[in-house]
Amino acid sequence: MKKILLGLLICAFSNLAIADDGEGMWLPLLLKSLNEAEMQSMGMKMSAEDIYSVNKGSLKDAIVHFGGFCTSELISDQGLLLTNHHCGYGQIQSHSSVGKNYLKDGFWAQNMAAELPNAGLTATFIVRIEDVTKDVFEGVTQKMTLKERQSTIDKNLAAVEQNVKLESHEDVVIKPFYKGNQYFLFVTTTYRDVRLVGAPPESIGKFGSDTDNWVWPRHTGDFALFRIYAGKDNLPADYSEDNVPYKPKHFLPISVDGVEADDFTLVFGFPGRTNQYLPKVAVAQTVDILNPAKIGIRDKALKIVDAEMRKDEATKIKYASKFARIANYWKKWIGESQGIKTTDGIGRKIKFEKEFTEAIAKNKKTKKAYGNILPEFEKLYKAIEPYAQSRDYYNEVMGRNIELFRTASLMKRLIGQYEQNGEAGYLGFRDRLSNYLKDFYKNYSPKIDQQVCSALLDMYIKNAAIKEATTGIYPTPTIRISYPDFIKSLYTKTAFTTQEGLDKIFQMESEAAVAKIKEDPVYKLYVQINDQYNEHVSKPYNEYKEQIDAVQRNYMKALIEVFPEKRFYPDANSTMRVTYGQVKGYQPRDAVTYTPSTYLSGVMEKYKPGDYEFDVPQKLIELYKAKDYGDYGENGKMPVCFIGSNHTTGGNSGSPAIDAHGNLIGLNFDRVWEGTMSDINYDPSICRNIMVDIRYVLFIVDKFAGAKWIVDEMKLVHPKRK
Repeated sequence: MKKILLGLLICAFSNLAIADDGEGMWLPLLLKSLNEAEMQSMGMKMSAEDIYSVNKGSLKDAIVHFGGFCTSELISDQGLLLTNHHCGYGQIQSHSSVGKNYLKDGFWAQNMAAELPNAGLTATFIVRIEDVTKDVFEGVTQKMTLKERQSTIDKNLAAVEQNVKLESHEDVVIKPFYKGNQYFLFVTTTYRDVRLVGAPPESIGKFGSDTDNWVWPRHTGDFALFRIYAGKDNLPADYSEDNVPYKPKHFLPISVDGVEADDFTLVFGFPGRTNQYLPKVAVAQTVDILNPAKIGIRDKALKIVDAEMRKDEATKIKYASKFARIANYWKKWIGESQGIKTTDGIGRKIKFEKEFTEAIAKNKKTKKAYGNILPEFEKLYKAIEPYAQSRDYYNEVMGRNIELFRTASLMKRLIGQYEQNGEAGYLGFRDRLSNYLKDFYKNYSPKIDQQVCSALLDMYIKNAAIKEATTGIYPTPTIRISYPDFIKSLYTKTAFTTQEGLDKIFQMESEAAVAKIKEDPVYKLYVQINDQYNEHVSKPYNEYKEQIDAVQRNYMKALIEVFPEKRFYPDANSTMRVTYGQVKGYQPRDAVTYTPSTYLSGVMEKYKPGDYEFDVPQKLIELYKAKDYGDYGENGKMPVCFIGSNHTTGGNSGSPAIDAHGNLIGLNFDRVWEGTMSDINYDPSICRNIMVDIRYVLFIVDKFAGAKWIVDEMKLVHPKRK
């Protein structure tokens, strides 16, 4: 009976689909049975086999996980990669200096020999995907406790992983889907020699910068070019001058015919995380409690950093990548909360949960099995709320925005290696840490960090809901020192603010070095705050979260069972997905309608000489005035960006926008601000993804940069002329 029930469950989850065009992030393995017909009805001319195949080259062989955090795609038979400028920003920055500022001026290799290596940057391919649900659930029963269930699953996962047949250059990862009701295995190949080929100046690649981030209309040429190198056997190899360009199984031809409203669009990539099936109480908590806390912290940090960046170019270069990273989700959270309110996302959840309650009440079996799910959610989310809020404060303050405490956390890990693995463990981690810290200190200012620390630590103490986690951080009156002087003394006395300070410690014998680190005032304060957080916040939070996850898993199972006529899709979890839609404008509010394409004329309308966001290179102005667009213009205009109804999220940055025939037409890089709530509340009326028109990429590479040798490497096609 147990095996029959498990089989029925697997069958149910293997036949999930979605009703609304554009919504959903689909496993390419299942497109044939779930999506092919719908995709073709929307205009797609390909088959599911053209998109995903293990027997022949297919689109999936051109899709690359870039660095583990973005997507990229192969656009030539010489391993040429296209991704976003913001995905390659750290690499561009690492090669930049005041005298050779590739962020400001751009970089274009004149040939392959001039391409720049990037230590630690990887490019990962998916070899194949397999459903391993049956093996993972072997021996799992309904009577098990959560701990027993997870223990059995973990043992099964280890067995499945051990039994996978792999080539020497392959790896394997297994991920849960549908809140842990299904498991898929991914066999991967990772290349370790990825070199920078070209990048536009940030006045193109980041045009609009902070003001236009998450906003439509957009005019950003957010792209960069890299190349994968391999050993002479075409397999992964560490960087070597003897390596050769990677020869792919498939690369994307490039359509220069442009896009029109309602054209089919397919976005292929590695979306990070979504939570479409949260209950109403969780969405309300996000909008009312958690997002405001995180927004407030980053707002304070950004204002401090921005003021310093505007003072001189060297500071701007140092903090450019960090500022962009902090600002990205700050603005996203603002748009997410507003979007949920605008589309009455919580009201829609209430309506859906009413339907759910009525549906389970019609059957004694479902009422008994699932009748307590929504009340249990209410109870658990109320209980977890102060811990979740304090957790977000801690993570934002201690883990993301105060760099000195992030360094202290690394020191804590170093000491942990010593205490667990002795001198060998210490030395191994110290050497890796030394290499990381060399890059870290190149882009670090103790002066700026001290200001951020003073402001944010004060916010944490005053606003975190669990006060026990923040006791003793402020200096007591008996110390007779003001709070600002207390912070200043930390940055004056610690060894962690300079590379030289840590180098002196690292040159000591391991035992003496550990003792020295433990005496550091910043380390002591970090350990105090961290210990208090773990005891009073992290521990109870994780206990409640484990219970919530179990209820959420049961809720997902219940939705499939009580709504057999509805169609569901798995949340994103950084695995390869396909999302499909169409080129579409939208109406964000009354009397405002956005068309789906922007043009170079819009860049010139926004142009502000000398402005860090809206300045424009003189050569781009000259090309615009002369209407010198080469083969890439359209009716005397130069297309820049377009939007579509594809369901995307973080991780889809750099994903290809592919036309009905399998050709590259654009490069995904953002979402519209009104629709950033698509991670938890997709609404087809305003959720749109933003893409660079591939013709603008070609125009910048060819006409602006004069790097036509790169374009000549690509395969340009005209599918609409057939």
